[in-house]
Amino acid sequence: MDRRLTPFSGRKALTVLQGQVAASFTEGEPARIAPALAPLLANPGGIVDRTLIHGDAVTVIDRRDGHAFVQAAKDGYCGWLPEAALGPDGPVTHRVSSPATHLYPAQNLKAPPIMPLYLNARVQVLSVSGKWAETPAGFIDSSHLAPEGSFAADPVAVAETMLHAPYLWAGNSVSGVDCSGLVQLSLHAAGRPCPGDSDLQRSLGTEVPEDEPFRRGDLIFWKGHVALLAAPDTILHATAHTMRVIREDLQTAITRIEAREGLPVIARRRP
Repeated sequence: MDRRLTPFSGRKALTVLQGQVAASFTEGEPARIAPALAPLLANPGGIVDRTLIHGDAVTVIDRRDGHAFVQAAKDGYCGWLPEAALGPDGPVTHRVSSPATHLYPAQNLKAPPIMPLYLNARVQVLSVSGKWAETPAGFIDSSHLAPEGSFAADPVAVAETMLHAPYLWAGNSVSGVDCSGLVQLSLHAAGRPCPGDSDLQRSLGTEVPEDEPFRRGDLIFWKGHVALLAAPDTILHATAHTMRVIREDLQTAITRIEAREGLPVIARRRP
């Protein structure tokens, strides 16, 4: 079993795994992510696997040493996060549709913001007054929100809004993003399912034959890396080579990655 997708903490598991693992079983406890971002860890206090976003729905499976073991609803990813990152489950009506916005304590853009919110964060809008949307936690510029269930038409256009965002291992926002995080947040913004890591993303869609030209929105994979095609000869990707999201000539990237890292292209997918 892939530990990233297996709702088993080592001692507690969701009931769907009965008969498959030796564990104490639970239906789990629904919750949502409370801060702007929360690291999803391989172990309590361990390395970061991915990052969850404000309002992400999770199922809490286990608790230990101030951490909770959870499974994210959006992609099934499992891991540990600080218990303080958990908030109550509740309804959501809107998602953040801009790369970033701010949550304010009042309808005043000069007020010190409570915290930033990032693309695909989920919130409950209670009312709208002028340009301000009121949520249980504060106020947001309503132009930065879209109703839940409405999505961007083009995931590549979403990725283009992330150009120059800093590279961050396991990042899932414009404040810091890695290659698979860029692909996931762009596809999710367009209402399309997408796993969290590049090796898992190789299951998306259908294979693009080598003799067929790329199309905008296709994915190209190296071992441990993925990029979006902005055009048949141009990619968008978050790369540690420049430590940011860049637009790059496809053949230049293929040649550089193989020359410097010895990694050939291993898959071409059309999600």
